[in-house]
Amino acid sequence: MYQALTNRLREALAGHIREKYGVELAIALERPPKIEMGEAASPVCFELAKRLKKAPRLIAQEIANDLGKVEGIAKIEVAGGGYLNAYFDRGVFWAGVQEEESAEWRVASGELKKDKEKGQRRDAPTGPGLAPSAEVRREGQGAGRGEERGKVIVEHTSINPNKAAHIGHVRNAVLGDTMVRILRDAGSRVQIQNYIDNTGVQVADVVIGLLQMEKVTPVWVRNRAAEAKFDYYCWDLYAKATSFFLADKERAAALRGATLKAIEQGTGEDAEVAQVVADAIVGCHLQTMARLGIGYELLARESEILHLHFWDAAFEMLKKSGAIQLAESGKMAGCWIMPWEEEVKEVQDVKEVKEKTAEEEEENSQDKIIVRSNGTVTYVGKDIAYQLWKFGLLGKDFHYRKWPDVPEGQTVWSTTSDKNDPEAPNFGEAASSVYNVIDTRQAYVQEVVAQGLRGLGHAEAAKNSIHLWYERMVLTPRCAAEMGYELSEDEARKPYVEVSGRRGLGVKADDLIDRLEAAALAEVAQRHAEMSSEEQKLTAHAIAVGALRFFLLKFTRNAIIAFDFKDALSFEGETGPYCQYAVVRIRGIRRKGVEAGAINVEVTQESVSALLGGAEGNSLWELLLGAGSLDYAVDAAIATQEPAFMAKYAFQLAQAFNNFYHKHHILSETDEQKRAFLLRLTELVEAQLVRALGLLGIEAPEKM
Repeated sequence: MYQALTNRLREALAGHIREKYGVELAIALERPPKIEMGEAASPVCFELAKRLKKAPRLIAQEIANDLGKVEGIAKIEVAGGGYLNAYFDRGVFWAGVQEEESAEWRVASGELKKDKEKGQRRDAPTGPGLAPSAEVRREGQGAGRGEERGKVIVEHTSINPNKAAHIGHVRNAVLGDTMVRILRDAGSRVQIQNYIDNTGVQVADVVIGLLQMEKVTPVWVRNRAAEAKFDYYCWDLYAKATSFFLADKERAAALRGATLKAIEQGTGEDAEVAQVVADAIVGCHLQTMARLGIGYELLARESEILHLHFWDAAFEMLKKSGAIQLAESGKMAGCWIMPWEEEVKEVQDVKEVKEKTAEEEEENSQDKIIVRSNGTVTYVGKDIAYQLWKFGLLGKDFHYRKWPDVPEGQTVWSTTSDKNDPEAPNFGEAASSVYNVIDTRQAYVQEVVAQGLRGLGHAEAAKNSIHLWYERMVLTPRCAAEMGYELSEDEARKPYVEVSGRRGLGVKADDLIDRLEAAALAEVAQRHAEMSSEEQKLTAHAIAVGALRFFLLKFTRNAIIAFDFKDALSFEGETGPYCQYAVVRIRGIRRKGVEAGAINVEVTQESVSALLGGAEGNSLWELLLGAGSLDYAVDAAIATQEPAFMAKYAFQLAQAFNNFYHKHHILSETDEQKRAFLLRLTELVEAQLVRALGLLGIEAPEKM
């Protein structure tokens, strides 16, 4: 509701300024720091003053006097040197939030149906990450933006299928899944993809570990892959293989080169074992992520980029356009490379160049190589082909089949080199924008991919290739010790402990979830001995998932996260369980209100106006304003590509409700109208908090 009113105000101001002053301006609106200063403020008069050569306060006074009535805005006042402060009509806001919440309920109960002929509703999005009532919140709020943009692809998780998922992968998946939920809530038509690098170096290392180090047969691998914890077995093997290669780099280069070529060509035992390993571990990853409520629609496998000649088509396009060139001399002789000139930013007339380590320089140099001298394509080259396909610029499409090994209740498709399933969705439809969720260490690679698109003349696609980057995950020393790692005195004194899947150092995702569930179960069992064992487990699972997802989302993407069990599971402070408990508390109040018959009283408009405008009106209004600002938080999260806005919103709303709860004796209130209002306000907070948590992928249990 907040965004609906500010959009109205923004349009009214823009129209008035255009008509009165003949100036076209984008209207910025800010949230004032104090409720006494209104609900929205605009500095537009300062920009107008530059153009009109008049004092900003004088212009502000003219606009405030002449703007006229804006529905839902009670008044506009001039503040400071020329700010326009808008005050909402609290009664209109109350009615609007209730209407939205009522529409949500009708959709959830199946009463509201889509009318295709009248064009009253969009198709509701389906699949993992769905925000069930997305289409309602945006109707009438200028939210058909998803239709205008077309399809949006969010590619996330994309774990190398060579070992178990770890906590860093979980941050990627939770960020991506939450972005999907938020975009869908805003009306976008989102497709979820998970890129499977089943022909890369990491898979090759495990194949070498199996066939060259362990000396096992393809039959043995197939049998072991069908057993439990195959991803854990490969975790240890991958670490052993890394040590094996470090001992002899020439041997590593020779083995990797031959194995990669066989895998890419799909021939021999190496390719057979690589497929078994990758497919089995992808199945493990899907099950792991399903525990966190995360699913996918398409698994885009790298093997098909090669076998269906996606790369061949992209390679010809890149050569023909001159975007890549054949190096004839130097250390990259025989390689196809992308010429690259790093931009140097000027900051306050001083050229600032980021210093790189020798290792980083070498890594970035390799990223510019698109095809190696031995003819194999780097993963950057395959990424360019994949990105071209996403935008419908390749002139080719995959074949598709249903993935056989999926979590219960999910339908997942994958690319295939075999016959296409005619029932497959239209995954090949061109996207209007693409979010690639990859950590910040891949920023250079993502820029190389975008440069490839620009080199082919697709500047718009390059612009709409969004790198949703994030910083790395680490562990607090306490958490590392709890997971069984032996820390030196020096490591124990550091603020965090680095993890590395390549070295086998890290927290496996399933171990992490198990540990959280066990801790939550112990707490639930102590508090609710009356629950059945199954109910206790389900509640503990909801708390554990809520704790983990919220912990990963409350930090901005540029923050290094040091994970700690105690901090994440706390029922107090900025945590998932704190927000969940606020919902549990509200439901308890609601149940008691039903028993007392207090919820059947209709609140009159006169009572609402009196309560929101009285002595305690501001405190009640702030809670109502918070409950009605979910749309504002969603739009802020999308505009900044920062899901942390949603976590902050949920926590602040839960905190505001708890303050309200301690201040007001809701059920014992003697004034019938006031009690009914307080109960209705409580229900509104519950509805918005549940929806906000749902966008974060967090369920609110009935008891905690």
